[in-house]
Amino acid sequence: MISDAMTSKSWIRRLGAPLIALALAVALSVSTVHTAEDVHKVGVVSFGLFGDQSVFRSEATGAAQVVADRFETGPIEVKYNSKKGGSATTEALARSLQVAAGRLDAEKDVLFLILTSHGSPDGLAIKAGRLTQILTPSRLAEMLGATGVRHKVVIISACYSGVFIPRLANPDVLVITAADAAHPSFGCEDKAKWTYFGDAFFNVALRRAESLTDAFAGARALVRKRELHEHFEPSNPLMAGGANVQPLLVVRP
Repeated sequence: MISDAMTSKSWIRRLGAPLIALALAVALSVSTVHTAEDVHKVGVVSFGLFGDQSVFRSEATGAAQVVADRFETGPIEVKYNSKKGGSATTEALARSLQVAAGRLDAEKDVLFLILTSHGSPDGLAIKAGRLTQILTPSRLAEMLGATGVRHKVVIISACYSGVFIPRLANPDVLVITAADAAHPSFGCEDKAKWTYFGDAFFNVALRRAESLTDAFAGARALVRKRELHEHFEPSNPLMAGGANVQPLLVVRP
């Protein structure tokens, strides 16, 4: 009996480490599966709409890169216009949104749209060589609705971009604009890398913020400080909607 007991203890000691290792492996595997299931991909569409100033090309490109660095990204598409022409038109935007949506889970993932251009109370200016168009709030709302993706983020860097909020913002669509509906924004000089808002939001705040709410608060403060220093009337950046979207957006460290 003593011998049998000793033998049992010996087997337990021999099997103990492998069993513990197996248990840990199973636990880690289950944890990994749960983590993968909890990840929400972000599909990015970023358009620089006004070709006569290169700042919009630069901002569309840089903003997409920052978003890709901070979130678990799926498809990324960047288009822009130049003085000679370009592919960032209303028709191309509708197609790009559909293509990106087709690569996302319509209920689980997030479609992230970035638009940068000149703006007016009528909407966003599109200039590609000789082609000129206006992207209105109602047209953009139609495009986004046609994607079938439930959760969306729309960031618009343009004067008077607050005009888009009433048509777009709701619990499933988070809208961030560089200005309210009654004021211009600033920093659209040719050759610049960012507009004032683009620099504050994407280039500074979003690179270190833990949420879009934090990034917006930081960017709004930076923009206000810069505008006051240069004696400009405040542009009043806005954020609206998105109560169901923000919990899905987990930033990378």
